[in-house]
Amino acid sequence: MKQIFLVSWLVLTMALGVQARPLHPGFDKAEYLELLRLHARIADTAFFGQIPRPTRFRMVYRSPILGLDNRWDLWTSPDSVAVLSIRGTTANSVSWLENFYAAMLPAKGELKLSATRTFSYELSTHPQAAVHAGWLLGMAFLADNIVHKVDSCYQRGIRDFVVMGHSQGGGIAYLLTSHLRALQRQQKIPADIRLKTYCSAGPKPGNLYYAYDYEAQAQSATGSWALDVVNSADWVPEVPISIQTIRDFNTTNPFTNAKEAIGKQKLPQRLVLSYLYRQLERPTRKAQRAYQKYLGTVVGKRVAKQLEGYQPAPYYPSSNYVRTGTMIVLYADAAYRQRYPDVKGKIFQHHLFEPYYYLAQKLP
Repeated sequence: MKQIFLVSWLVLTMALGVQARPLHPGFDKAEYLELLRLHARIADTAFFGQIPRPTRFRMVYRSPILGLDNRWDLWTSPDSVAVLSIRGTTANSVSWLENFYAAMLPAKGELKLSATRTFSYELSTHPQAAVHAGWLLGMAFLADNIVHKVDSCYQRGIRDFVVMGHSQGGGIAYLLTSHLRALQRQQKIPADIRLKTYCSAGPKPGNLYYAYDYEAQAQSATGSWALDVVNSADWVPEVPISIQTIRDFNTTNPFTNAKEAIGKQKLPQRLVLSYLYRQLERPTRKAQRAYQKYLGTVVGKRVAKQLEGYQPAPYYPSSNYVRTGTMIVLYADAAYRQRYPDVKGKIFQHHLFEPYYYLAQKLP
């Protein structure tokens, strides 16, 4: 039986013209284009347009809708690579609610998803790391289903997994990658599973301490295992809005003892420096508190109404969102601008799959 299966697999591989391609670190143009082809199928034709069908992978599973209209697909190839394809924002209002739930939560903790379900996570070991509350919530609802399918793939001999997400799916893909790596550290999934992540058109998932941890875990001698592919004309990778306060710096910094240093100055200098310090420090602190109030406390109450039993956790006092991962820039040149000009009212002109596919094809 085993020999028959092996022969059948080899025949299928030859028929499809597929050669074994074990995952390797670093950006691979052909790999990204194929991922866009398969990932686009998670949306309707209005989003993937004329993008052709994938040639290397076939879809073997589509999850039910979970959480705030979240869903994912599982694709596999004859050469034993699996893709975890995370859906982005939909037209459903609760999907947008997930994006607007933009206060930060600690990167390690628990989420009370319902009266009977608590999700434990450790996306970073740094005590000051924090991530986007909405995308953490979306990842939490998907995680158990994904881990179950990863285990099934592993039992069939698959060791290489690609995490792929576009837009909101990219934001979730960051956090899912961190979660799967944590499960490896905790020996809850096999250590020989190899993970590679493509966050396409992804927003900023967390603060600088989370980014440091995420990128350090993805580093290798020959390149990164975590890519962030961005169209330079797209606004989505620029959000959420970032507010950096003095609290967001490392412990050793020139601001820690600023008040004490100012207090040692002569009266005229002390008055001037104290005024300048307050003018620079207070507005950012006030803005961060307002951000957390409206995009955390207020939106969190609306989220709780959508998810029976969900209890918002205490927020982390920061809104210092940063770009994360090894950035691959799809540069919007003059030819691109002519093909995809800015059009008033078309806010996703540069964000959908087609412009990304067009620019990626132009890469060397």
